[in-house]
Parts: sequence; structure tokens; C-alpha cells
Amino acid sequence: METPLEQLAEQFRRLPGIGIKTARKLAYHVVQQPEEKTNAFIAAIREAKEKMRFCSVCFNLSSSDPCPVCADLHRDRSVICVVETPQDVSAIERSKDYRGLYHVLHGALSPLDGIGAEDLRIRELLQRLGNADVAEVIIATDPDVEGEATALYLARLLKQTGVKVTRIARGLPMGGDIEFADEATLAGAVANRREM
Repeated sequence: METPLEQLAEQFRRLPGIGIKTARKLAYHVVQQPEEKTNAFIAAIREAKEKMRFCSVCFNLSSSDPCPVCADLHRDRSVICVVETPQDVSAIERSKDYRGLYHVLHGALSPLDGIGAEDLRIRELLQRLGNADVAEVIIATDPDVEGEATALYLARLLKQTGVKVTRIARGLPMGGDIEFADEATLAGAVANRREM
């Protein structure tokens, strides 16, 4: 029979990116904390679970509907950046350079995992395009096999709407060394070069 500590570690292990050693470390840490800190941790989880929802416009996670980005009248409403996850929205927002709107697909096409176009928020994206004056859709899916397949599928689909479809550039990260970059990254960097 599992101890409560082992049960807690097992719950942590179910989180993405958490292995058994880290799960045990987290479980020990939580039970060794003062009760008020543990209660605050539990309350934060409960509050996030109860109050976070998907925006009815872009499907980003938010505590309000519409989310703050969709509600911000100073955003450029003629541009929609399509991403796979709410975490991608957060990453792009941290750059502080993008001022348009978003659309979260909640995944990428992956036939091997049984994820098809009907499992993503593609239909809702097409509805948004039909109801708004959107001039450009930026496809910002991950540069992996599933993300590229999703980008190609979306590009073909969206070109039929007459909207300009662009893809985020790929290439070398700032501070990276050319000699250590893989072939695909170098190919992307050369293909997406720009004039100086």
C-alpha cells in the first residue's frame, strides 16, 4: 500500500516534464513546508482551476472572458497570430513586440496520435476571419513535424479566404554558434535571411 507521500509524488509525476526523482523531491518539499505555505499552495491550485477558463474569442486561458488581449481596444485587430498553446501566447507577449490578436489551436495535427483538424480550433479561426476585417494571419506553430504539418494545412486553408498568410521566421538563436546548429536550423536561417 502506498504511503501518502508516495501518492503525492505520483501526482507530481503526472505533470509534464516531471520524472520520478523530481516528483519525490517536490513531494518531500511540500510536506516539510509549514502548514500555512502548504495551504496557500493548495488554495492557489484550487483558485486557478476554478477561475481560469478559455476566452470565447481566441481560446487563450484567462480569468476573464474575453481575455485581456481580446478586450484591449489598442491591439491591432487586423492581425491574428495562430499558436498551438496558451504558453505560446505568453512567450510571444513577453517579447513585447507583437501588438495584434491571437488564436490558440490547442494542439497540432498529429495523425499518429489521432489528432486531426476537427480536434483543433480551426473552425473557430475560420469563423473569426469571416466576422472581422483581418488582413494577415501569422502562423506561429512549433518548428517540429506536427507544427509544420499544421502550418502547411492552415496556409492552404487560409489562402482560400484571401487573407495574407505568413509564417514566423526560423533560424539561429541569439548567442548561438553556427558550428553547433543542426542542418534544419541553418537551412531556416539562410532561407529567412533579411537585408541589413
